[in-house]
Amino acid sequence: MEKISQYIDQNQDRFLEELFGLIRIPSVSSKSEHKEDMYRAADYIKGALLKAGLDKAEVMKSEGNPVTYGEKIIDPALPTVLVYGHMDVMPAEPFELWDSPPFEPEIRDGKIFARGANDDKGQGFMHIKALEIMTKLNMLTCNVKFMIEGEEEIGSPNLKKFCEEHREMLKADIILVSDTGLIASDIPSITTGLRGLSFMEIEVTGPNKDLHSGLFGGAVANPANVLCNMLASLIDDKGKITIPGFYDDVLEVSEAERKQMAKAPFDLEEYKKALDIKVVAGEEGYTTSERTGIRPSLDINGIWGGYTGEGAKTVLPGKAYAKVSMRLVPHQDNVKISKLFEKHILAIAPETVKVKVKALHGGQGYVSPIDMPAYRAAEQAYNQIYGKMPVPVRSGGSIPIISTFEEVLGVKSILMGFGLEEDAIHSPNESFRLENFIRGIQTIVAFYQYFPKQLNS
Repeated sequence: MEKISQYIDQNQDRFLEELFGLIRIPSVSSKSEHKEDMYRAADYIKGALLKAGLDKAEVMKSEGNPVTYGEKIIDPALPTVLVYGHMDVMPAEPFELWDSPPFEPEIRDGKIFARGANDDKGQGFMHIKALEIMTKLNMLTCNVKFMIEGEEEIGSPNLKKFCEEHREMLKADIILVSDTGLIASDIPSITTGLRGLSFMEIEVTGPNKDLHSGLFGGAVANPANVLCNMLASLIDDKGKITIPGFYDDVLEVSEAERKQMAKAPFDLEEYKKALDIKVVAGEEGYTTSERTGIRPSLDINGIWGGYTGEGAKTVLPGKAYAKVSMRLVPHQDNVKISKLFEKHILAIAPETVKVKVKALHGGQGYVSPIDMPAYRAAEQAYNQIYGKMPVPVRSGGSIPIISTFEEVLGVKSILMGFGLEEDAIHSPNESFRLENFIRGIQTIVAFYQYFPKQLNS
Protein backbone atom coordinates (compact mmCIF):
# COMPACT_ATOMS: atom_id res chain seq x y z
CA MET A 1 0.00 0.00 0.00
CA GLU A 2 2.97 2.30 0.54
CA LYS A 3 3.84 2.21 -3.17
CA ILE A 4 0.24 3.02 -4.06
CA SER A 5 0.09 5.97 -1.66
CA GLN A 6 3.39 7.25 -2.99
CA TYR A 7 2.17 7.03 -6.58
CA ILE A 8 -1.01 8.90 -5.71
CA ASP A 9 0.93 11.62 -3.85
CA GLN A 10 3.23 12.11 -6.83
CA ASN A 11 0.37 12.24 -9.35
CA GLN A 12 -2.55 13.72 -7.42
CA ASP A 13 -2.47 17.12 -9.13
CA ARG A 14 -2.47 15.44 -12.54
CA PHE A 15 -5.31 13.08 -11.49
CA LEU A 16 -7.43 16.07 -10.52
CA GLU A 17 -6.69 18.10 -13.62
CA GLU A 18 -7.64 15.12 -15.81
CA LEU A 19 -10.88 14.70 -13.85
CA PHE A 20 -11.57 18.43 -14.18
CA GLY A 21 -11.20 18.16 -17.96
CA LEU A 22 -14.09 15.68 -17.96
CA ILE A 23 -16.18 17.74 -15.55
CA ARG A 24 -15.83 20.82 -17.76
CA ILE A 25 -17.81 19.03 -20.49
CA PRO A 26 -21.52 19.78 -19.77
CA SER A 27 -22.76 16.30 -20.62
CA VAL A 28 -26.40 16.80 -19.60
CA SER A 29 -28.27 13.84 -21.09
CA SER A 30 -31.77 15.23 -20.53
CA LYS A 31 -31.20 18.20 -22.85
CA SER A 32 -30.96 17.70 -26.61
CA GLU A 33 -28.68 20.71 -27.01
CA HIS A 34 -25.96 18.77 -25.18
CA LYS A 35 -25.91 15.84 -27.63
CA GLU A 36 -22.49 16.91 -28.96
CA ASP A 37 -21.21 17.15 -25.40
CA MET A 38 -22.13 13.51 -24.82
CA TYR A 39 -19.76 12.51 -27.64
CA ARG A 40 -17.07 14.85 -26.33
CA ALA A 41 -17.32 13.20 -22.92
CA ALA A 42 -17.25 9.71 -24.46
CA ASP A 43 -14.11 10.55 -26.44
CA TYR A 44 -12.48 12.08 -23.37
CA ILE A 45 -13.10 8.90 -21.35
CA LYS A 46 -11.76 6.77 -24.21
CA GLY A 47 -8.50 8.72 -24.11
CA ALA A 48 -8.29 8.48 -20.32
CA LEU A 49 -8.81 4.70 -20.40
CA LEU A 50 -6.12 4.16 -23.01
CA LYS A 51 -3.73 6.38 -21.10
CA ALA A 52 -4.47 4.41 -17.92
CA GLY A 53 -3.45 1.15 -19.57
CA LEU A 54 -6.33 -0.51 -21.35
CA ASP A 55 -5.32 -2.43 -24.47
CA LYS A 56 -8.25 -1.04 -26.43
CA ALA A 57 -11.10 1.42 -25.99
CA GLU A 58 -13.75 2.73 -28.34
CA VAL A 59 -16.79 4.96 -28.44
CA MET A 60 -19.74 2.81 -29.46
CA LYS A 61 -23.13 3.91 -30.69
CA SER A 62 -26.40 2.98 -29.05
CA GLU A 63 -29.88 4.04 -30.08
CA GLY A 64 -29.36 7.04 -27.83
CA ASN A 65 -26.18 8.49 -26.38
CA PRO A 66 -22.80 6.81 -26.88
CA VAL A 67 -21.19 4.15 -24.68
CA THR A 68 -17.43 4.11 -24.09
CA TYR A 69 -16.15 0.54 -23.88
CA GLY A 70 -12.64 -0.67 -23.18
CA GLU A 71 -10.80 -3.74 -21.94
CA LYS A 72 -7.50 -5.19 -20.81
CA ILE A 73 -7.33 -8.99 -20.95
CA ILE A 74 -4.15 -10.15 -19.24
CA ASP A 75 -5.12 -13.83 -19.13
CA PRO A 76 -8.45 -15.36 -20.26
CA ALA A 77 -8.15 -17.87 -17.40
CA LEU A 78 -8.28 -15.10 -14.79
CA PRO A 79 -11.50 -13.58 -13.44
CA THR A 80 -12.92 -10.52 -15.21
CA VAL A 81 -14.23 -7.35 -13.57
CA LEU A 82 -16.62 -5.16 -15.59
CA VAL A 83 -16.58 -1.56 -14.35
CA TYR A 84 -19.82 0.34 -14.96
CA GLY A 85 -20.26 4.09 -14.65
CA HIS A 86 -21.95 7.00 -16.39
CA MET A 87 -20.64 10.15 -18.02
CA ASP A 88 -23.94 12.05 -18.08
CA VAL A 89 -24.98 14.48 -15.37
CA MET A 90 -28.13 16.15 -14.11
CA PRO A 91 -29.01 19.68 -15.29
CA ALA A 92 -27.26 22.30 -13.14
CA GLU A 93 -30.20 24.71 -12.85
CA PRO A 94 -30.90 26.87 -10.93
CA PHE A 95 -27.51 28.39 -11.76
CA GLU A 96 -27.95 31.31 -9.38
CA LEU A 97 -27.78 28.97 -6.38
CA TRP A 98 -24.26 27.80 -7.21
CA ASP A 99 -21.38 29.45 -5.34
CA SER A 100 -19.11 28.80 -8.35
CA PRO A 101 -19.89 27.90 -11.99
CA PRO A 102 -21.18 24.28 -12.09
CA PHE A 103 -18.94 23.20 -14.96
CA GLU A 104 -15.82 24.99 -13.71
CA PRO A 105 -14.59 22.71 -10.91
CA GLU A 106 -13.25 24.48 -7.86
CA ILE A 107 -11.58 23.10 -4.74
CA ARG A 108 -12.74 24.65 -1.46
CA ASP A 109 -12.39 23.31 2.07
CA GLY A 110 -10.98 20.01 0.83
CA LYS A 111 -13.87 19.40 -1.57
CA ILE A 112 -14.32 19.48 -5.34
CA PHE A 113 -17.36 21.60 -6.19
CA ALA A 114 -18.94 21.02 -9.63
CA ARG A 115 -21.78 19.23 -11.36
CA GLY A 116 -20.63 15.61 -11.65
CA ALA A 117 -17.91 15.99 -9.00
CA ASN A 118 -19.45 12.99 -7.26
CA ASP A 119 -22.23 11.71 -9.53
CA ASP A 120 -20.69 10.03 -11.37
CA LYS A 121 -17.63 11.58 -12.98
CA GLY A 122 -15.63 11.80 -9.75
CA GLN A 123 -16.52 8.31 -8.60
CA GLY A 124 -16.11 6.82 -12.07
CA PHE A 125 -12.71 8.46 -12.51
CA MET A 126 -11.47 6.70 -9.37
CA HIS A 127 -11.66 3.44 -11.31
CA ILE A 128 -9.65 4.85 -14.20
CA LYS A 129 -6.92 6.02 -11.83
CA ALA A 130 -6.98 2.71 -9.93
CA LEU A 131 -6.44 0.98 -13.27
CA GLU A 132 -3.50 3.28 -14.02
CA ILE A 133 -1.88 2.49 -10.69
CA MET A 134 -2.29 -1.26 -11.13
CA THR A 135 -0.88 -1.25 -14.66
CA LYS A 136 2.03 1.09 -13.83
CA LEU A 137 2.96 -0.84 -10.69
CA ASN A 138 2.33 -4.24 -12.30
CA MET A 139 -0.37 -5.11 -9.76
CA LEU A 140 -3.31 -6.05 -11.98
CA THR A 141 -4.70 -9.42 -10.89
CA CYS A 142 -7.81 -9.62 -13.09
CA ASN A 143 -8.99 -8.89 -16.58
CA VAL A 144 -10.73 -5.51 -16.66
CA LYS A 145 -13.53 -4.16 -18.84
CA PHE A 146 -15.09 -0.70 -18.72
CA MET A 147 -18.58 0.31 -19.86
CA ILE A 148 -19.30 4.01 -19.30
CA GLU A 149 -22.70 5.11 -20.60
CA GLY A 150 -24.36 8.43 -21.29
CA GLU A 151 -27.99 7.96 -20.24
CA GLU A 152 -28.09 6.89 -16.58
CA GLU A 153 -29.64 10.15 -15.43
CA ILE A 154 -32.57 9.61 -17.81
CA GLY A 155 -33.07 5.95 -16.87
CA SER A 156 -30.63 4.20 -19.27
CA PRO A 157 -33.39 3.65 -21.87
CA ASN A 158 -31.06 2.19 -24.51
CA LEU A 159 -28.48 0.31 -22.46
CA LYS A 160 -30.52 -2.88 -22.14
CA LYS A 161 -30.53 -3.33 -25.90
CA PHE A 162 -26.82 -2.48 -26.03
CA CYS A 163 -26.14 -5.21 -23.46
CA GLU A 164 -28.30 -7.70 -25.37
CA GLU A 165 -26.38 -6.98 -28.57
CA HIS A 166 -22.97 -7.26 -26.88
CA ARG A 167 -23.41 -10.08 -24.36
CA GLU A 168 -20.19 -11.82 -25.37
CA MET A 169 -18.14 -8.63 -25.21
CA LEU A 170 -19.51 -7.82 -21.75
CA LYS A 171 -18.92 -11.25 -20.17
CA ALA A 172 -17.59 -10.86 -16.64
CA ASP A 173 -17.52 -12.44 -13.19
CA ILE A 174 -18.70 -9.31 -11.39
CA ILE A 175 -19.82 -5.78 -12.23
CA LEU A 176 -18.12 -3.15 -10.10
CA VAL A 177 -19.98 0.13 -9.58
CA SER A 178 -19.18 3.32 -7.67
CA ASP A 179 -22.33 5.42 -7.83
CA THR A 180 -23.48 5.19 -4.23
CA GLY A 181 -22.17 6.44 -0.88
CA LEU A 182 -20.82 5.89 2.62
CA ILE A 183 -22.70 6.23 5.89
CA ALA A 184 -20.05 8.72 7.00
CA SER A 185 -16.49 9.63 6.05
CA ASP A 186 -15.12 7.41 8.83
CA ILE A 187 -17.75 4.66 8.56
CA PRO A 188 -17.39 2.57 5.39
CA SER A 189 -20.47 0.87 3.98
CA ILE A 190 -21.44 -1.29 1.04
CA THR A 191 -24.79 -0.68 -0.63
CA THR A 192 -26.64 -4.00 -0.75
CA GLY A 193 -29.97 -2.77 -2.05
CA LEU A 194 -31.34 -0.14 -4.41
CA ARG A 195 -34.92 0.95 -4.80
CA GLY A 196 -36.62 0.66 -8.17
CA LEU A 197 -38.14 3.65 -9.93
CA SER A 198 -41.30 4.63 -11.75
CA PHE A 199 -41.20 8.18 -13.12
CA MET A 200 -44.45 9.67 -14.42
CA GLU A 201 -45.82 12.86 -15.96
CA ILE A 202 -49.39 14.17 -15.64
CA GLU A 203 -51.02 16.72 -17.95
CA VAL A 204 -54.33 18.27 -16.89
CA THR A 205 -56.29 20.33 -19.44
CA GLY A 206 -59.26 22.55 -18.63
CA PRO A 207 -60.38 25.42 -20.88
CA ASN A 208 -58.89 25.75 -24.35
CA LYS A 209 -56.77 28.75 -23.29
CA ASP A 210 -55.65 30.70 -20.21
CA LEU A 211 -58.59 32.71 -18.84
CA HIS A 212 -59.04 35.86 -16.77
CA SER A 213 -59.24 34.61 -13.18
CA GLY A 214 -61.73 37.33 -12.25
CA LEU A 215 -64.16 36.76 -15.11
CA PHE A 216 -63.95 32.95 -15.04
CA GLY A 217 -62.68 32.03 -11.55
CA GLY A 218 -65.28 30.00 -9.65
CA ALA A 219 -67.18 29.13 -12.83
CA VAL A 220 -64.59 27.04 -14.73
CA ALA A 221 -62.45 24.29 -13.22
CA ASN A 222 -58.87 25.40 -12.73
CA PRO A 223 -56.49 22.62 -13.94
CA ALA A 224 -53.85 23.68 -11.39
CA ASN A 225 -56.36 23.41 -8.53
CA VAL A 226 -57.58 20.04 -9.79
CA LEU A 227 -54.06 18.72 -10.18
CA CYS A 228 -53.09 19.81 -6.67
CA ASN A 229 -56.14 18.06 -5.23
CA MET A 230 -55.37 14.84 -7.06
CA LEU A 231 -51.74 14.87 -6.04
CA ALA A 232 -52.57 15.62 -2.40
CA SER A 233 -54.83 12.57 -2.28
CA LEU A 234 -52.04 10.17 -3.26
CA ILE A 235 -50.65 10.00 0.30
CA ASP A 236 -52.82 9.67 3.41
CA ASP A 237 -52.24 11.16 6.86
CA LYS A 238 -50.24 8.10 7.93
CA GLY A 239 -47.79 8.47 5.07
CA LYS A 240 -49.26 5.55 3.09
CA ILE A 241 -49.64 5.72 -0.67
CA THR A 242 -53.31 5.41 -1.62
CA ILE A 243 -53.00 3.89 -5.11
CA PRO A 244 -54.97 0.60 -5.07
CA GLY A 245 -52.66 -2.41 -5.37
CA PHE A 246 -49.50 -0.34 -4.78
CA TYR A 247 -48.30 -2.43 -1.81
CA ASP A 248 -49.40 -5.84 -3.11
CA ASP A 249 -45.89 -7.01 -4.02
CA VAL A 250 -43.85 -5.14 -1.42
CA LEU A 251 -41.26 -7.37 0.24
CA GLU A 252 -41.84 -7.06 3.98
CA VAL A 253 -38.51 -7.10 5.82
CA SER A 254 -38.37 -9.33 8.89
CA GLU A 255 -37.99 -7.92 12.40
CA ALA A 256 -34.64 -9.68 12.66
CA GLU A 257 -33.30 -7.91 9.58
CA ARG A 258 -34.73 -4.59 10.75
CA LYS A 259 -32.80 -5.00 14.00
CA GLN A 260 -29.61 -5.66 12.04
CA MET A 261 -30.19 -2.57 9.92
CA ALA A 262 -30.79 -0.50 13.05
CA LYS A 263 -27.17 -1.12 14.10
CA ALA A 264 -25.99 1.22 11.33
CA PRO A 265 -25.04 4.58 12.89
CA PHE A 266 -27.65 7.29 12.34
CA ASP A 267 -28.00 10.58 14.19
CA LEU A 268 -31.52 11.90 13.68
CA GLU A 269 -30.75 15.31 15.19
CA GLU A 270 -27.75 15.79 12.89
CA TYR A 271 -29.89 14.67 9.95
CA LYS A 272 -32.52 17.31 10.72
CA LYS A 273 -29.88 19.95 11.37
CA ALA A 274 -28.16 19.28 8.04
CA LEU A 275 -31.47 19.71 6.21
CA ASP A 276 -32.66 22.62 8.36
CA ILE A 277 -35.95 20.92 9.24
CA LYS A 278 -37.73 20.62 12.59
CA VAL A 279 -39.24 17.17 12.15
CA VAL A 280 -38.99 14.27 9.73
CA ALA A 281 -41.98 12.80 7.90
CA GLY A 282 -42.93 9.56 6.22
CA GLU A 283 -44.77 6.29 6.55
CA GLU A 284 -45.99 5.63 10.08
CA GLY A 285 -44.28 2.78 11.93
CA TYR A 286 -40.87 3.05 10.27
CA THR A 287 -37.65 4.87 11.09
CA THR A 288 -36.10 7.45 8.77
CA SER A 289 -33.51 4.93 7.58
CA GLU A 290 -36.18 2.32 6.92
CA ARG A 291 -38.35 4.80 5.02
CA THR A 292 -35.55 5.35 2.50
CA GLY A 293 -34.17 1.82 2.49
CA ILE A 294 -36.91 -0.79 2.71
CA ARG A 295 -40.15 1.11 2.04
CA PRO A 296 -41.51 2.60 -1.20
CA SER A 297 -42.23 6.31 -1.58
CA LEU A 298 -44.03 8.77 -3.85
CA ASP A 299 -42.88 12.34 -4.47
CA ILE A 300 -43.85 15.26 -6.68
CA ASN A 301 -40.65 16.28 -8.45
CA GLY A 302 -42.08 19.26 -10.30
CA ILE A 303 -45.40 21.02 -10.77
CA TRP A 304 -46.20 23.92 -13.08
CA GLY A 305 -48.88 25.76 -15.02
CA GLY A 306 -50.17 29.26 -15.64
CA TYR A 307 -48.01 32.32 -14.99
CA THR A 308 -44.84 31.89 -12.90
CA GLY A 309 -42.85 34.97 -13.91
CA GLU A 310 -42.12 38.09 -11.93
CA GLY A 311 -45.06 40.17 -10.76
CA ALA A 312 -48.76 39.46 -11.19
CA LYS A 313 -50.74 38.02 -14.07
CA THR A 314 -54.14 36.89 -12.89
CA VAL A 315 -54.92 33.92 -15.10
CA LEU A 316 -56.79 30.70 -14.76
CA PRO A 317 -54.39 28.36 -16.61
CA GLY A 318 -55.62 26.18 -19.45
CA LYS A 319 -53.14 23.44 -18.53
CA ALA A 320 -51.22 22.22 -15.51
CA TYR A 321 -48.48 19.59 -15.26
CA ALA A 322 -46.63 17.51 -12.70
CA LYS A 323 -43.78 15.02 -12.65
CA VAL A 324 -43.99 12.29 -10.02
CA SER A 325 -41.43 9.68 -9.00
CA MET A 326 -42.16 6.51 -7.08
CA ARG A 327 -39.24 4.68 -5.47
CA LEU A 328 -39.93 0.99 -5.30
CA VAL A 329 -38.67 -1.88 -3.17
CA PRO A 330 -37.85 -5.50 -4.12
CA HIS A 331 -40.67 -7.44 -5.80
CA GLN A 332 -42.43 -4.27 -6.97
CA ASP A 333 -42.43 -4.18 -10.77
CA ASN A 334 -41.98 -0.68 -12.16
CA VAL A 335 -44.11 -1.36 -15.25
CA LYS A 336 -46.97 -2.66 -13.12
CA ILE A 337 -46.70 0.30 -10.73
CA SER A 338 -46.72 2.76 -13.64
CA LYS A 339 -49.93 1.21 -14.94
CA LEU A 340 -51.53 1.28 -11.48
CA PHE A 341 -50.59 4.95 -11.15
CA GLU A 342 -52.09 5.85 -14.52
CA LYS A 343 -55.27 3.89 -13.84
CA HIS A 344 -55.72 5.57 -10.46
CA ILE A 345 -55.08 9.12 -11.70
CA LEU A 346 -57.59 8.68 -14.51
CA ALA A 347 -60.11 7.20 -12.08
CA ILE A 348 -59.95 10.13 -9.64
CA ALA A 349 -59.87 12.86 -12.30
CA PRO A 350 -63.12 14.89 -12.32
CA GLU A 351 -65.12 15.34 -15.53
CA THR A 352 -64.33 19.06 -15.48
CA VAL A 353 -60.86 18.41 -16.95
CA LYS A 354 -59.08 16.10 -19.39
CA VAL A 355 -56.10 14.16 -18.05
CA LYS A 356 -53.16 12.43 -19.73
CA VAL A 357 -50.62 10.27 -17.92
CA LYS A 358 -47.39 8.90 -19.36
CA ALA A 359 -44.45 6.93 -17.97
CA LEU A 360 -41.14 8.67 -18.64
CA HIS A 361 -38.74 6.00 -17.40
CA GLY A 362 -38.13 3.50 -14.61
CA GLY A 363 -36.41 0.35 -13.49
CA GLN A 364 -36.48 -2.50 -11.01
CA GLY A 365 -34.90 -2.57 -7.56
CA TYR A 366 -31.84 -4.63 -6.73
CA VAL A 367 -30.54 -6.63 -3.77
CA SER A 368 -26.90 -7.74 -3.59
CA PRO A 369 -26.10 -10.91 -1.61
CA ILE A 370 -23.61 -10.39 1.22
CA ASP A 371 -22.15 -13.88 0.93
CA MET A 372 -20.77 -13.71 -2.62
CA PRO A 373 -16.98 -13.55 -3.22
CA ALA A 374 -17.10 -9.98 -4.54
CA TYR A 375 -18.83 -8.76 -1.38
CA ARG A 376 -16.24 -10.46 0.84
CA ALA A 377 -13.45 -8.93 -1.28
CA ALA A 378 -15.03 -5.48 -0.94
CA GLU A 379 -15.30 -5.99 2.84
CA GLN A 380 -11.59 -6.78 3.05
CA ALA A 381 -10.70 -3.82 0.84
CA TYR A 382 -12.65 -1.32 2.95
CA ASN A 383 -11.26 -2.84 6.14
CA GLN A 384 -7.71 -2.45 4.84
CA ILE A 385 -8.10 1.22 3.90
CA TYR A 386 -10.51 2.43 6.60
CA GLY A 387 -9.40 0.16 9.43
CA LYS A 388 -12.92 -1.14 10.07
CA MET A 389 -15.38 -3.50 8.45
CA PRO A 390 -18.04 -1.87 6.25
CA VAL A 391 -21.72 -1.85 7.21
CA PRO A 392 -24.20 -3.28 4.68
CA VAL A 393 -26.89 -0.70 3.87
CA ARG A 394 -29.85 -0.37 1.54
CA SER A 395 -29.96 2.86 -0.42
CA GLY A 396 -33.05 4.92 -1.07
CA GLY A 397 -31.73 5.77 -4.52
CA SER A 398 -32.10 3.94 -7.81
CA ILE A 399 -29.74 2.79 -10.52
CA PRO A 400 -32.29 1.12 -12.80
CA ILE A 401 -29.75 -0.58 -15.05
CA ILE A 402 -28.24 -2.67 -12.22
CA SER A 403 -31.16 -5.12 -12.16
CA THR A 404 -31.07 -5.19 -15.97
CA PHE A 405 -27.43 -6.31 -15.89
CA GLU A 406 -28.43 -9.37 -13.89
CA GLU A 407 -31.39 -10.05 -16.17
CA VAL A 408 -29.51 -9.68 -19.47
CA LEU A 409 -25.89 -10.50 -18.64
CA GLY A 410 -26.51 -12.88 -15.74
CA VAL A 411 -23.92 -11.03 -13.63
CA LYS A 412 -24.26 -9.66 -10.10
CA SER A 413 -23.07 -6.17 -9.19
CA ILE A 414 -21.12 -4.94 -6.18
CA LEU A 415 -21.80 -1.32 -5.21
CA MET A 416 -18.69 0.30 -3.73
CA GLY A 417 -19.58 3.96 -3.33
CA PHE A 418 -17.60 6.77 -1.68
CA GLY A 419 -20.00 9.71 -1.72
CA LEU A 420 -21.57 11.37 1.29
CA GLU A 421 -25.01 12.85 1.92
CA GLU A 422 -23.35 16.27 2.22
CA ASP A 423 -22.21 16.02 -1.41
CA ALA A 424 -25.62 17.31 -2.61
CA ILE A 425 -25.78 15.26 -5.80
CA HIS A 426 -28.50 16.51 -8.21
CA SER A 427 -28.50 19.82 -6.32
CA PRO A 428 -26.64 23.12 -6.61
CA ASN A 429 -23.11 23.05 -5.16
CA GLU A 430 -22.60 19.32 -5.69
CA SER A 431 -19.27 18.31 -4.17
CA PHE A 432 -16.91 15.40 -3.50
CA ARG A 433 -14.33 15.25 -0.76
CA LEU A 434 -10.74 14.97 -1.99
CA GLU A 435 -10.10 12.53 0.85
CA ASN A 436 -12.87 10.26 -0.43
CA PHE A 437 -11.58 10.47 -3.99
CA ILE A 438 -8.14 9.29 -2.84
CA ARG A 439 -9.47 6.64 -0.45
CA GLY A 440 -11.79 5.41 -3.16
CA ILE A 441 -8.85 4.81 -5.50
CA GLN A 442 -6.97 2.95 -2.76
CA THR A 443 -9.98 0.79 -1.86
CA ILE A 444 -10.64 -0.13 -5.49
CA VAL A 445 -7.02 -1.23 -5.94
CA ALA A 446 -7.34 -3.34 -2.77
CA PHE A 447 -10.54 -4.93 -4.10
CA TYR A 448 -8.66 -6.27 -7.12
CA GLN A 449 -6.07 -7.87 -4.86
CA TYR A 450 -8.69 -9.70 -2.79
CA PHE A 451 -11.26 -10.64 -5.46
CA PRO A 452 -9.38 -13.55 -7.16
CA LYS A 453 -8.52 -14.99 -3.75
CA GLN A 454 -12.15 -14.93 -2.65
CA LEU A 455 -13.26 -16.60 -5.89
CA ASN A 456 -10.80 -19.42 -5.23
CA SER A 457 -11.49 -19.79 -1.52
